[in-house]
Amino acid sequence: MSPLLQIIALMREDQWTEAHNQVQLHDSEAAAWLHALLHVQEGDLEDAEYWYEKAGRNFRNRAALSDELDALETRLRGADM
Repeated sequence: MSPLLQIIALMREDQWTEAHNQVQLHDSEAAAWLHALLHVQEGDLEDAEYWYEKAGRNFRNRAALSDELDALETRLRGADM
C-alpha cells in the first residue's frame, strides 16, 4: 500500500494529527491534495486553499470532504495498479 493510502487510512480512523504529521513527509500533487483535505477537516481554510493550489486544484470548486477523500483514494489505488 502506498504511503498516501496509509495516511488516508489514518484519516478514516480519526487519527488526524498522525495523518497530518505523515503527509508532511511527502512532496507530490497528490500529497498536497491530501494535505489540503486535512486542513479542510481542521477548519483551517486559509491553509487548505494554499495546499489546494499546490495540488493544482481549485479550492472554491471543491466537493464535500468525504467525496474528495474518496476521489483521491480512487486515484491513488489506480496508480498502484
